[in-house]
Amino acid sequence: MSPFPGHYSYAVTIFLMIAGLYIVIARGNLIKKLVGLAIFQTSVYLLYIAPGKLIGGTAPIVDARYAVYSNPLPHVLILTAIVVGIATLALGLALVVRIREAYGSIEEDEILEQDRASASEEHGRAA
Repeated sequence: MSPFPGHYSYAVTIFLMIAGLYIVIARGNLIKKLVGLAIFQTSVYLLYIAPGKLIGGTAPIVDARYAVYSNPLPHVLILTAIVVGIATLALGLALVVRIREAYGSIEEDEILEQDRASASEEHGRAA
């Protein structure tokens, strides 16, 4: 018998959440961080959609033949969240392009190293 009877969507959600968070924290490449953020956002979508669908539930149209209805609100809210997520990802990719133009790299370590070097040069000139 499964430890998650009927709750596979929550197990998948937790796995995606942990995987996305790990990618965001552990990777230095900015594109990989954005992919991790997208995976994390997907897990949040699943977290909200899973309780919105009931087995045997129908659309919320009042009729004497139906007693169980599915809640449409989570699905509507997730449509908005998807649009916001796509806009966030597009903005992140645009920022990565600008960072690549300014620093010549999209690796976090190399960017920080260049910033430290330029800050120490400016501090040396000021003294």
